[in-house]
Amino acid sequence: MPDPSSQTVAPGVRALTAPNPGPMTHAGTRTYLLGRQAVAVIDPGPDDAAHLAAILAALEPGARITHILVTHAHRDHSAAAPALRAATGAPVLAFGPPEAGRSPMMAALAARGDLAGGEGIDRGFRPDRCLRHGEVLAAPEWTLEALHTPGHLSSHLSFALPQAGTLFTGDTVMGWSTTVISPPDGSVGAFRASMALLAARPERLYLPGHGAPVINGPATARAQGAHRGLREAQILAALAEGPQTVAALVRRLYAGLAAPLRPAAARNVLAHLLELAEQGRTALPDAPLMEAEFRLAAG
Repeated sequence: MPDPSSQTVAPGVRALTAPNPGPMTHAGTRTYLLGRQAVAVIDPGPDDAAHLAAILAALEPGARITHILVTHAHRDHSAAAPALRAATGAPVLAFGPPEAGRSPMMAALAARGDLAGGEGIDRGFRPDRCLRHGEVLAAPEWTLEALHTPGHLSSHLSFALPQAGTLFTGDTVMGWSTTVISPPDGSVGAFRASMALLAARPERLYLPGHGAPVINGPATARAQGAHRGLREAQILAALAEGPQTVAALVRRLYAGLAAPLRPAAARNVLAHLLELAEQGRTALPDAPLMEAEFRLAAG
């Protein structure tokens, strides 16, 4: 019998929650099982033996896992992929290695060596096959479309399940929190473009990598894209008063934020500053970016 801890969250879709709760993971990473006989596993989760056993126990008699799909190479989503591949023989599919899809500016800043970042990245992750934006995967019970949705990570994929009006959004859209954008792997500009892409699609139910299903996904995507626009305006207003460090902007914009969340807020602020630099609206400092003063570009 299937593991009773799995929960049906959409037609033909079951969810398991990994035992890795925390400030950045909510109740834990959500692993989705699509189909009953030829099963796709979306985000196998952290390297945790109990969670791997729960995934295998959730299979129907005679079922087999045919696809292991990874939205992005953060360890809480991808680290179990090698063990699940070894247990089932199924290939691992993703957009590419963690740094795939970085913009030239982010690649240059990463090479500069003073950007830090890389929190939670599964550096050794390599899929068996890379998926292109718009590529379709099919089995007798389901059809999925891969969507490149960078922002949280440059190599982030979402997966559309058109027949159920559902999107698997990984860490791109969640209902309980906006996502962290940490350069060089994250990009505010790419995130806002991804929000527009998803909001324009017909799927309304979003199944995120953490937290409960999002019932009106397009509205949430539009709101989260608009939130980044508001944050950008706040940063520009602060810079109009004079040069600012990342830490000073965090104190100003995130007053009262719990201490465990402040590092993530700092990375979000840095992402906004780098997006403004890429647009030519702020000057890019030569000093280490987390300590440097940013100022509006001359002219």
